[in-house]
Amino acid sequence: MATRTDSRRAAASALKRLERKGVRSVYLEGVDLETVAADAPGAARAPVPRAVAPASAPSPAPVSPASADGVAALAALAREVSVCTRCALHETRTQTVFGVGNPNAKLMFIGEAPGADEDAKGEPFVGRAGQLLTKIIAAMGMKREDVYIGNILKCRPPKNRDPLPAEVECCEEYLRAQIALIKPKYICALGRIAAHWLLKTDAPLGAMRTGQHTYEGIPVIVTYHPAALLRNSNFKAPCWEDMKKLMALLDAA
Repeated sequence: MATRTDSRRAAASALKRLERKGVRSVYLEGVDLETVAADAPGAARAPVPRAVAPASAPSPAPVSPASADGVAALAALAREVSVCTRCALHETRTQTVFGVGNPNAKLMFIGEAPGADEDAKGEPFVGRAGQLLTKIIAAMGMKREDVYIGNILKCRPPKNRDPLPAEVECCEEYLRAQIALIKPKYICALGRIAAHWLLKTDAPLGAMRTGQHTYEGIPVIVTYHPAALLRNSNFKAPCWEDMKKLMALLDAA
């Protein structure tokens, strides 16, 4: 059985390899990176610069071996995704877009695929639609760092076209692994395409919004994609109704 030190070493090693490859989309909320790095083989022992917290600020909660193992597994998965050539999208991408947020999040947002801004930065939902999603999350009383955000596809389809069935089949294994590692209490499917692929249905968005759904036993709330809200402001009110329903579920969890 792996020890806590072994888990930290695995996490630190995986993260350093990702950093050398330029992968920036794995956020490790709640992890004391100084402690993890100090246990890595050959790591420098010099103190890691950090912001000085107020004297009254509570100390970060220690990371359990289980969560350290999960962080290492997510990092290893991100590394695998970063060099994926399973479908033709690897030929046109700038970089993969794995996911971002809290690896222990109760809520996971899932969209369809990266766009141009995401392809350039390597992080999901950073363009105009992503900025709106950040505002929606804030209105729910949370931050991006509190949730986890990902997509069905990890590479941008040319000209932002809809994902092809063969592309989703190649990428679905990665999404399943992400969800299994994060173990969210709820999933929010952003838009018709993400909901279709998650729920294996071709039902219209209106019907999916009002229905009850699960993915691998996890309740799924379906709502509009933030890009749709930018195109049609009439969708904002029903989207907020969906978020209020989700907030009530999270409060009761």
